[in-house]
Amino acid sequence: MINIRSVTVDNIYTGRLRRVGVLGDIHCEDDRLETALRFFETGRLDLICSVGDVVDGPGDPNRTIDLLIEHNVECVRGNHERWLLKSQMRNLPDANTYFDFKMSSWEFMIRLPPWRKFETVAGAMLLCHGLGEDDMAGVRPGDDKLTLLSNNALWDLVYSQEYDFVINGHTHRRLVQKFDDLTLINAGTLFREHAPCCLIVDFESRVAEYFNLPGEDKIVEAERIEL
Repeated sequence: MINIRSVTVDNIYTGRLRRVGVLGDIHCEDDRLETALRFFETGRLDLICSVGDVVDGPGDPNRTIDLLIEHNVECVRGNHERWLLKSQMRNLPDANTYFDFKMSSWEFMIRLPPWRKFETVAGAMLLCHGLGEDDMAGVRPGDDKLTLLSNNALWDLVYSQEYDFVINGHTHRRLVQKFDDLTLINAGTLFREHAPCCLIVDFESRVAEYFNLPGEDKIVEAERIEL
């Protein structure tokens, strides 16, 4: 079990984190989630966090949420939670409805904030789904200069100078990219059809390590990227 030695003030957490385990968009992949969480238990982590989009997928949504609660995972809300709570976009493949959830799971989703702020040994970190308040925004590998320049949500974060790191999801694409003094780290996804993985960010050594999840009970080291 991970013990978080920090103080909560609304969505802001005090305490200087060194190593963080990150779960990309989960989409009810409860078996892969369990494998990632078991792996994280060996990683000397200060925190485990999730970038949202926990629901709408092929697995068991209640077991997924139970695992997040059991392992003290700090989560934010994704667009799929927002859609579910508003009963929108329920014609999507593997979409969940209110009737799929026990009450504790539903209450968990209602309480999810859109973002959380943490302090690390390397500076301030924002955990969000898209980019800041915009849960549909993102940066994708290979985005051209014009696409990046027109990404208002991205530049709002850069010019705010409030964060040194943004850890996000939404695109299901792994990414470590620097924009001025802001480093954007996309955690990827656990979803089986989109190169499932989990992530450890070591702020002390300035390294992001992605680990593939090719099967429901298998972890394979994939790539190590300097921040």
